[in-house]
Amino acid sequence: MSEAAIMDHPHEAGDREVVIEVRDLVTHYGPREILHSVSLEVYAGETLVIMGGSGSGKTTLLNTLLGLVRPTSGYVRLLGQDLNNIDGVARTKLRQKMGVAFQGGALFTSMNVLQNIMLPLREHTKLDDTTMQIMARLKMEVVNLSGFDDLMPAELSGGMIKRAAFARAIVMDPRVLFCDEPSAGLDPVVASAIDDLIIDLRDAMGMSIVVVTHELESAFKIADRICVLDQGNILMAGTVDEVKASDNERIQNLLNRRTEEEILDPDEYLRRLTAAKD
Repeated sequence: MSEAAIMDHPHEAGDREVVIEVRDLVTHYGPREILHSVSLEVYAGETLVIMGGSGSGKTTLLNTLLGLVRPTSGYVRLLGQDLNNIDGVARTKLRQKMGVAFQGGALFTSMNVLQNIMLPLREHTKLDDTTMQIMARLKMEVVNLSGFDDLMPAELSGGMIKRAAFARAIVMDPRVLFCDEPSAGLDPVVASAIDDLIIDLRDAMGMSIVVVTHELESAFKIADRICVLDQGNILMAGTVDEVKASDNERIQNLLNRRTEEEILDPDEYLRRLTAAKD
């Protein structure tokens, strides 16, 4: 097999196909190190939930997986391609195999629902308008939005906005779907319906799904595996039962919503108060 062919195909770990491979990932914002030698895998057809408290590095890790943040060191391989070492054309083609459902939906307010969902098809294909409409409406059926073509984003409920965002994210049948806080800001009934949608997408379309969330109930419901992130470090990655059974104090504090008291050395406290701002 040629080098190009190898790069076009994810490798396998045992008998499981690895669609995302992260190794020794270090990421900085200015002088501050946010991610500390993070390594993980995402397997074909699984839902991996990245979970952690505020400031744990979840968003930075997601943005690095999406190629929006360039790591200081280490690498991310998505579908066999190193995000740090591909040109613009290859990156565009790779992104056509990815879908992203943003936290706030990120719908364009000047477009109706159907136009929003068709947008990736207009940007990345040369299909005729009728074909694009059919493809978009098929995905609207998948997310239970049939019949809402002409509504504007301002006319949608929070749950409908999330569903429209999912429909747009999957309209090109991506291999990998990324979801940022999919149930945030929703009432429990609607949040549960979004969780069911994620499970259905994984099962019906065979997608690998990466979900960033701080919602424990949602994480336990949708995850095949959970990656627990804390202060830029991965504490563990395992099944829901393995995470629940962990004897790691910081994981149990997160699961049981216990606060942690920070014991600060007096000299360190004084240094913080007097430290010059950049």
